[in-house]
Amino acid sequence: MHYLGIDVHKDESHVAVLDDDGEVTEEIRVENANLDDVAQQYAGSQAAIEATSNYYTIYDTLDEDLDVVVADPQQTKAIGIAEVKNDRLDAKLLAQLRRAGMIAQSYVPSEELRERRALVRGRKTLVEKRTDFKNEIHSLLDKHGISYDWDPFSEEGREILAGEDLSLGVVGQQLLDSFLSVIDELTEQIDALEELIEETAASLEETQLLMTIPGVSFYSSLLITAEIGEIERFDEANEVVSYAGLDPVVRESGDSRTEGGISKRGSGDLRWILVQCVQTAVHRCNDPYLGRFYARLKRRKNHQIAIVATARKLLVSIFHMLDRKEVYDPPGVSS
Repeated sequence: MHYLGIDVHKDESHVAVLDDDGEVTEEIRVENANLDDVAQQYAGSQAAIEATSNYYTIYDTLDEDLDVVVADPQQTKAIGIAEVKNDRLDAKLLAQLRRAGMIAQSYVPSEELRERRALVRGRKTLVEKRTDFKNEIHSLLDKHGISYDWDPFSEEGREILAGEDLSLGVVGQQLLDSFLSVIDELTEQIDALEELIEETAASLEETQLLMTIPGVSFYSSLLITAEIGEIERFDEANEVVSYAGLDPVVRESGDSRTEGGISKRGSGDLRWILVQCVQTAVHRCNDPYLGRFYARLKRRKNHQIAIVATARKLLVSIFHMLDRKEVYDPPGVSS
């Protein structure tokens, strides 16, 4: 048996190969396009790569011939705290940890889930870019001393912006026109993605289940399920809470035990959308189950603590809904 540690970069990787005794038998630098040759040479061996921005394609290539795992650098502590780091040492360390069975594995979603993630994350990116340009317009109006109590992006606001009463000067007017043009283009692209998101979410049983929750839309249901992945990989609700980084950080010393803020491990997008859903469920949809929990906690703590704790409670409900294939029917709430 051989053990391969592969330190992956954009165009090439450094590969360290260990034998059963832990001795280095080969160290090579290879272009990523040729990694399939290495995998075939050591077919049947165990391998480890570190999670990077381009690891999906490399994982798929290696997985054809190798028993490959993806190391989570935040949890595989020896990787993160190594004082001396270079390609050769990182590859060797990965191989040693793989041989010792000490790799904290990162979840590798299926190709279908990757596509869903790309779709919802892409929509989020476009919305954030559009918000940036909207903020540029707010700033532009402020810099020119224009006070307004209307929404510049409503139908009425756009008519005012298109009028001739604003004193922005030649440059200011050109910037305004450019920013508005970009916003319109982004809106068109966002609308196109939302059509695909709605079509995708409407075709999936798990997203249809989640949309029975007040405040959960086509977009949020698809984002949640894409980030969680297959629910079967979690045995209990606490595991998915930990995966989302909504579990409290626990510090123990002697007989004392304290709980701090949330760990924030895992997907930031998942935590963000859960909080957005809770805000909507509590403040717009008046969901009694989540609303009562939030209100009770807010009286004792504060809004931020209460909203995050409510997001965690929502995620627990989501786990049970997906696990049991049930619609939203929280305890203590009559249908």
